[in-house]
Amino acid sequence: MPDEISPLQSIIHDRIRAQGRIPFADYMAACLYEPGLGYYTSPGRKVGAEGDFYTSSNVHALFGRLIAREIVRMDELLGSPQRFDLVEVGAGNGRLARDILDYLCTESPALYGRLACRLMEAEPTLRTIQEELLGEHAPRISWSTPEELTCGNLSLTGCIYSNELIDSFPVHLVEMTPDALREIYVTLREGELAEESGEPSTPELASYLKRINITLVEGKRAEINLAAPRWLAAVAASLERGFLLTVDYGYEAMDLFSPARLGGTLLCYHRHQVEESPYLRPGEQDITSHVDFTTLMKCGQEAGLATVWFGEQYRFLMAVGFMEEMMRLESSNIPPEEKLKARLLMKKLILPEGGMGDTFRVLVQAKGMDNPGLRCMNDWTKTGDRGPGSGDR
Repeated sequence: MPDEISPLQSIIHDRIRAQGRIPFADYMAACLYEPGLGYYTSPGRKVGAEGDFYTSSNVHALFGRLIAREIVRMDELLGSPQRFDLVEVGAGNGRLARDILDYLCTESPALYGRLACRLMEAEPTLRTIQEELLGEHAPRISWSTPEELTCGNLSLTGCIYSNELIDSFPVHLVEMTPDALREIYVTLREGELAEESGEPSTPELASYLKRINITLVEGKRAEINLAAPRWLAAVAASLERGFLLTVDYGYEAMDLFSPARLGGTLLCYHRHQVEESPYLRPGEQDITSHVDFTTLMKCGQEAGLATVWFGEQYRFLMAVGFMEEMMRLESSNIPPEEKLKARLLMKKLILPEGGMGDTFRVLVQAKGMDNPGLRCMNDWTKTGDRGPGSGDR
């Protein structure tokens, strides 16, 4: 064993010694969410130049403004309720919430006045950062733990949204052998963390693949996110009426579990560098896997959430008003050099070919709504055609 190991490593080692090998999902949960020590539960900037990765909300405020445009439409479809609940799960530093609230405050003051914004974040020290960033919106904001959303005690009308949340849920690692499906466990070998193959820890793993009609090819390793459908069902129970908007990177099941991704999609991020080994620096690097959107849609249907729209981020942003926001920029009075810089940043949000535009997907689900005509349903590829049910928006 190394002479010095971190407190989190010590905890993980002790657990393995006490109970034997642990499923990779348990190891990943400790690395990301161990109270006070996990990547997402310990102090420190995770996102942006000072962190380990960027999200769309860190690129330009336009991302939040465009989501806000869709939220305005959601409010209209809900009949402008007396209180519109706006909940961000995994609120991070609060920048996305700020951009959304800034837009609503100036562009839709009537909705803003009825807004009850709730921020949820696993890292407790981020609340101070959020309070500073969102100071002018303080009367509209409250804070909750992520567990309060999934306990079933809330009855929300409005929109629950997340940006790069589900990719950070702990996943089980499985591998198809010539004989059967096997699970990857984490064990200790000569004092070092190591992998070990064994029988699946739960029949839910096989059931998960059966639900989406997937048979893994021999030699294929994959991630199975059992936490995602459980989370989705709990969130659906908390949503009385309204929408769930999910932005994340991932694919539908046929693409995600295809032989082309023989090694799976598990990746780690540390100081803007991609790391392949999840056993380096436990608690100090992000561990993620691509989202299975087919399961989110299927499990959503079972929980009463109808799939309203699913597609690449660039299609969503274009449909809800990207070009209108670009024209607003062009007609503004800001200096030309600032205008150019803003234009280049805004375009990053929709760049295809491996950029943010098609790397990220957007899933919109609805509960208690009949054929909602959201802005994202507009056919932006046809001049003058705003799509079915678009109306005057």
